[in-house]
Amino acid sequence: MFDEAFACKRWTMRRTLEAVRAVDAQAFPAGVAFMRQQLNHIAIVEELFRSRLLGEPAPHAATNTAEVPALEELAARLEASDRWYVGHLAGLAPAQWDEALRFRFADGRDGCMTRREILFHVLNHSSYHRGAIGHALDQAQVPHPADTCTVFLHETQPGRRDGRLPD
Repeated sequence: MFDEAFACKRWTMRRTLEAVRAVDAQAFPAGVAFMRQQLNHIAIVEELFRSRLLGEPAPHAATNTAEVPALEELAARLEASDRWYVGHLAGLAPAQWDEALRFRFADGRDGCMTRREILFHVLNHSSYHRGAIGHALDQAQVPHPADTCTVFLHETQPGRRDGRLPD
């Protein structure tokens, strides 16, 4: 299920980025700034949790930055993150899923989560912030893309419309 969930996450992020690119930045500068900040936060949190999964030092001291990168830099980082997580899933042995990982959150507090919990958090976290971006897209008069599992399944597996599940 995680494989399909991360494939859906990648698909929804691509659609979200396409919609953000369609916003008239001259007419809605505050909206674009907000959307970039949300994307920056998503990227940073995913990079932080990637380091925790790998047992590496945290690459960021906080979950956002004073200077927000350009949209295309954020898009590249988010695409790279999605590719990394998909690859990470493929390499996990069954015993690793419930391994407890201890780490320090950006606020300095200690944390402990299993790999499964971290992966679930990464999925949920990006979904929450894409919802905020969707609201900003509405305000900028750009239709926000549907990013539900049902739309993903039926767009990527059209045979489902005919009642056929994939093999």
